Amino acid sequence: MNPMLLLSASDPRPMYQQIVDQVTARVMAGEWSPGQSLPSIRELAASSGVSVITVKRAYEDLERAGVISTRHGKGSVVSDQPDQLRGLLDGTLDLHLAEATATAARLGLDRATLHHRLDAALDANRPAPSRPAARSDVAPADDTASPATPFRKGNGP
Repeated sequence: MNPMLLLSASDPRPMYQQIVDQVTARVMAGEWSPGQSLPSIRELAASSGVSVITVKRAYEDLERAGVISTRHGKGSVVSDQPDQLRGLLDGTLDLHLAEATATAARLGLDRATLHHRLDAALDANRPAPSRPAARSDVAPADDTASPATPFRKGNGP
């Protein structure tokens, strides 16, 4: 396990949230296996250049979310229940999507605009996948050909 986390003072998220997000991502990606030991709070604080209190808060949040398990005197390990974690993350995503669609409805956004904004958010938050070179003899698809449907609550994207 490489305990090195990339924390940034310029990231708008608090340091503890950056730790939570990165540990969760590594567990979900299978980089850190169930039962695998995590660095101690002090070790991670020292290697990341943050306070012990910051790492402790992150570990408490990770434990509440079911990502890790902590035993006093034994340290923290990756939870043995990755399906439970996936379910929690799916539920969180559904909640955020419901909030986003409700906000879009209040703003009067149509489906096309909402889809465009979601695509932009996705592009901003993950590296672009490698794709085969585009064929020059094929015209790109026109997603704007159909009329935009106003977005209203209950009329999901």
